[in-house]
Amino acid sequence: MKHIGKTIKSIREEKGLTQQQIAELVNMHRSNYSRVEAGDRDLSLDAVNKIARYFGMTIDELVNFDGNIPDEVTIEDKSLMEQVKLIAELEPEEKNMVFKMIDTFLTKKVQGLLSKERGCSIKSKTR
Repeated sequence: MKHIGKTIKSIREEKGLTQQQIAELVNMHRSNYSRVEAGDRDLSLDAVNKIARYFGMTIDELVNFDGNIPDEVTIEDKSLMEQVKLIAELEPEEKNMVFKMIDTFLTKKVQGLLSKERGCSIKSKTR
């Protein structure tokens, strides 16, 4: 995989921008920034994000500029993910209680679905 600095350099040059412009964007001295483009220094994630946005790209598009962007993963219910993180912080005994409750609800849901399927199949046989 190509160092991100080399990718940024090629995009920067293509857009007709100077090292000084990008260095100022990420609050870095131009000489330190030139080391990034040479592959001798890394950027923070915040700096990569600023550069990607400045170029009108996502971080994925910048990091995977060769075209090998992984499939997008989205989390539709952030509040659910936040709740899972909070559960992970609980004491083991409290976690067990939460998981037992979830198991109980899921078991009831599955049993209800199975009952409905059996009821539908019986009805369709009698017709």
